[in-house]
Amino acid sequence: MSKLYGDHKRSKDAAPMAFEAFSFGSIRINGTSYEHDVVIDRGTIRKRDKKPSKKFREDFGHTPLSAEERIPWKCHRLVVGTGGGALPVMKELKQEARRREVELIVVPTEEAIRILKEGSKDTNAILHVTC
Repeated sequence: MSKLYGDHKRSKDAAPMAFEAFSFGSIRINGTSYEHDVVIDRGTIRKRDKKPSKKFREDFGHTPLSAEERIPWKCHRLVVGTGGGALPVMKELKQEARRREVELIVVPTEEAIRILKEGSKDTNAILHVTC
C-alpha cells in the first residue's frame, strides 16, 4: 500500500480542519454546525447523500454506507465515523477500498474525530452524526 497517487495529494496550503464540537445530531467543523452526516473530501465539506443506499435499509435496519454513494476516494485513507456504532458499512464498500488501495478506518464518530485531529493529511472522511 505504499503506492503514491499524484492526484491524491492534498495541497500544502490546505488549512487543517478544526473539529470544535460533536454531540448526538450535530457536529461543528471550522465554525459551522452541521445537523446531518457530512463528507469531507480534500478539505471540502458536503452533506452525505444517502439516497443511493436507502434501498439496502431493510437488510440492515438502518441506511448503510454503500459503494453506490458518492464516496470521496481521492485519498490514501478514508475514515468512516459510524455515530455510536449504528452506521453499517457494506462489504462492497470495503472491497472497493481494497481494490483502490485506500486504507479504510471504520470507527465510532468520536474516535474518527480524534483520528482526524491527529493528522488528516491525504485523509477523507464520512461522519455519521445522527445516531
